[in-house]
Amino acid sequence: MVSTFPDPSSVDLSRIRLAIRSLQPQLVEWRRRLHQQPELGFQEKLTAEFVSKKLQEWEIEHQTGIAHTGIVATIKGKGQDSKTIQNPKVLAIRADMDALPIQELNEVPYKSQHDGVMHACGHDGHTAIALGTAYYLQQHRQDFSGTVKIIFQPAEESPGGAKPMIEAGVLKNPDVNAIIGLHLWNNLPLGTVGVRAGALMAAVECFNCTILGKGGHGALPHQTVDSVVVAAQIVNALQTIVARNVNPIDSAVVTVGELHAGTKRNVIADTARMNATVRYFNPSLKGFFKGRVEQIIAGICQSHGANYNLEYWSLYPPVINDVKMAELVRFVAEEVVETPMGVVPECQTMAAEDMSFFLEEVPGCYFFLGSANQGKDLAYPHHHPRFDFDETALGMGVEIFIRCVEKYFQL
Repeated sequence: MVSTFPDPSSVDLSRIRLAIRSLQPQLVEWRRRLHQQPELGFQEKLTAEFVSKKLQEWEIEHQTGIAHTGIVATIKGKGQDSKTIQNPKVLAIRADMDALPIQELNEVPYKSQHDGVMHACGHDGHTAIALGTAYYLQQHRQDFSGTVKIIFQPAEESPGGAKPMIEAGVLKNPDVNAIIGLHLWNNLPLGTVGVRAGALMAAVECFNCTILGKGGHGALPHQTVDSVVVAAQIVNALQTIVARNVNPIDSAVVTVGELHAGTKRNVIADTARMNATVRYFNPSLKGFFKGRVEQIIAGICQSHGANYNLEYWSLYPPVINDVKMAELVRFVAEEVVETPMGVVPECQTMAAEDMSFFLEEVPGCYFFLGSANQGKDLAYPHHHPRFDFDETALGMGVEIFIRCVEKYFQL
């Protein structure tokens, strides 16, 4: 396929890279400060204050307090073409800011100072990359002719800050034409980028179910309705949804992550509680699992004389990348990454992300930036109490964003 993007020779790549290399120490400093002061979703007050202070220092127009702690910065290019374009295009860049309720086990100078809270997923890095991108763009407004909105989003880890930010109008005034975002990814080594058109991350739905049986003595099961037996059959039967009801070409998974029942070995439990998640890529499966899960639970409970209470809800839709925007990111990534692996074109995960709500509103691309370094013991998985990443990825993230901005406005 012939690329629709400008030839690399039309962009001064060395200028961009040198500027970002000089910014790298600041990126590390910002990231480490944010890492020391992690905050949970919709509580990112210190983080938002830090971001706003930097934006004020650089004289970047921005709004605060969106969806509690969210921030949107607006940078208008002054490129040669901006005077002749009546309605300049608007590109958004999104970064999430929240941390996780995890006690950090790393012994590093920038260790979390907030007990029981940790940046265990890289959002401190995302925020630092977005700040670096904002700083560079503000200093080089003459190099692009459109408008860039940088969205600092709260609460990605749940309950989700993207949707309330959209409802608050962050994609309006001026209207966003496209959006990009990245996730530092310890499932890929430093110097690689995972990007693909179509489904990148899965939809996630959740359910809680309480089985209502009849307890009794372990020696007299005929006098009871054993909630443990009912729950066990339900857990097994739920696996048939993917195995026998979903097209084998479509990936999906049902995971019962919690199952609680009973208090003593010789007492048949009155109730059993299970909590689970459902994940899938194909948007057409929306609504299917809810009905099928309840059919299975209801049928098994009826066969045993038990009752049940079921709560089922959708958390995030799948992350679906636009074909043209994914091509833009891939084209840029091939210029930036220099390792033999380079761009990983079919990278996918069943993890979920509320970037999906932005991508339902405007075309865009979410991609993974490799950040693991086994040689430096920086390869623990996301959400692990010893998660950390190679900070070299920070400058790479800024460079990819900057080059995407310049190429997008040349289209």
